[in-house]
Amino acid sequence: MIKKILKVTGLVLGVLVVLIAGYYTKAHISTNRRMQKQYAITPQVLPILNDSAVLARGEHLIRIKACNECHGKDLGGKVFVDDAALGLLIAPNLTKGKGGRPLDFNAEDWSLALRHGLRRDRTPLLFMPSHEFTLMSEEDLTAIISYCANLEPVDREFPKSNIGPLARVLADLDKLPLLPAEMIDHDRKLAKQVKAEVSEEYGKYLATSCSGCHRENLKGGDPVAPGYPEVADISSTGHPGQWTDEQFIQTLRTGLTPEGKTLKPEEMPWTMTKEFSDLELKALHLYLKSI
Repeated sequence: MIKKILKVTGLVLGVLVVLIAGYYTKAHISTNRRMQKQYAITPQVLPILNDSAVLARGEHLIRIKACNECHGKDLGGKVFVDDAALGLLIAPNLTKGKGGRPLDFNAEDWSLALRHGLRRDRTPLLFMPSHEFTLMSEEDLTAIISYCANLEPVDREFPKSNIGPLARVLADLDKLPLLPAEMIDHDRKLAKQVKAEVSEEYGKYLATSCSGCHRENLKGGDPVAPGYPEVADISSTGHPGQWTDEQFIQTLRTGLTPEGKTLKPEEMPWTMTKEFSDLELKALHLYLKSI
């Protein structure tokens, strides 16, 4: 009897191993194909400007879009994930120093990366949140491109990113935004400008940075990754909907909520949101309360 049970158990385990191996092979082939896809894109090329006001705006946008969180404080690149299951994920050196952008990296290349999530050979960038940048205005994208193109060179070299097995499986299940280029309407026309004022329209424009974690409806939901908590509802039906502007600003600047909770920066990036101006935070709060 025991021999029979062991035999059946062995057969079941063997079948499971074959099924798992078969699925992983499929996921590996699928993600490789998606990573190697070339997009037939002719980008709208935004200019590189040297105006001091444009560069100052670009620097501000870099901070509130959390570019420094991934690419490092000097934008000279950073290892942001080094995990056996997820892989080695590198946010590259954005400067023209050693290990960074080539000296001939031009306005078209920047537009492809930010607006479309593509390399200059039209294959997708990994984890680059271009699906958020593509919703920005021409004015703001021009400011970011101009600032990045004028960065002081930083010499910092890295190995290539390597996608781990868990990341491949999650990407195959559409649970991980491995290739944001797939999420973009590449024919969409950019708005020329969005007026910076305390309005729901401007708040909605700024809330693009929140939707990656809090979902498109900003109602939160499942954890963004294994081991993370559930994502909070930040609409009118969540805690922020009950806060005053002052409480909202205080929370997004310090990570301390009116309820006495301390927000971990790796779960809620208040180290990024603290860079928003009072006007931007008031507009954002106005929009969140309208949902």
